[in-house]
Amino acid sequence: MDTMTIREALHRASSFLREYGREERVGELLLEFYTGLEGPALHLEGDRPLSSEEQHSFMEAVRTHALTGKPYQHITGEAHFYGRNFVVTPDVLIPRQETEELMDLVRSCAGTGERIADIGTGSGVLAVTLALETEAVVSATDISPAALEIARQNSERLGAEVRFFEGSFLTPLEGEHVDILVSNPPYISWREKEELDTTVRDYDPELALFAEEDGLAAYAAMCRELKERPQKPRMAAFEIGHTQGEAVARLLGEALPGYRLRVHKDLNGKDRFVTACH
Repeated sequence: MDTMTIREALHRASSFLREYGREERVGELLLEFYTGLEGPALHLEGDRPLSSEEQHSFMEAVRTHALTGKPYQHITGEAHFYGRNFVVTPDVLIPRQETEELMDLVRSCAGTGERIADIGTGSGVLAVTLALETEAVVSATDISPAALEIARQNSERLGAEVRFFEGSFLTPLEGEHVDILVSNPPYISWREKEELDTTVRDYDPELALFAEEDGLAAYAAMCRELKERPQKPRMAAFEIGHTQGEAVARLLGEALPGYRLRVHKDLNGKDRFVTACH
């Protein structure tokens, strides 16, 4: 294989990815990973020849993504969230950009010493980031032991103090006071499965994607548990599917009567979060 410069490799990757209907941006992200050059630095060194190892690894990764749809995060083993790199595996949901907006909502409301609970933490991106970005005490739950292992790895790697609990929704936190509850639960209905991009449908864990009751089962379960808790959180914040705002707000209103309910839109103008504040 002839040696390529960074610019030539990007051009070849873009053409190959476009041919297979994949996002061309993935080529740049993969090359950043294999060269260690990020953003503008990658383009500033466009004439730099790739080493044989860089070139081989990069082209193999591009080919794998193009031909199979395997997410580039699973190829590199890491995903970017809120300015940090997190370990990800097929056992956890790859974090989405919209979830950073949920992080912003909670961060702006978190007070010093308050107790935040991240329900269904997955890779731990919300719990770890909240622990690092606020002065709150953070706990996280998940029903998946494999996901919790990844979350613990991320917590240790990034130096975040988070308490992790295995179990369903709020059950592991029974008897503990929670000031702010945050969750990005599974919210896609099973009938929507075939409509998903293959990079999501075939690689993200079903446990983190799909829910019964037209995607509302996790919200319904958490709201039932909230209703039964003697001490209510002062705030609850959920990420939702873009058609679920009214339904989730109704569930939260029944669980937390008298709270101020709001459906928030994401940067794309779609309903994406529901908050209940006291």
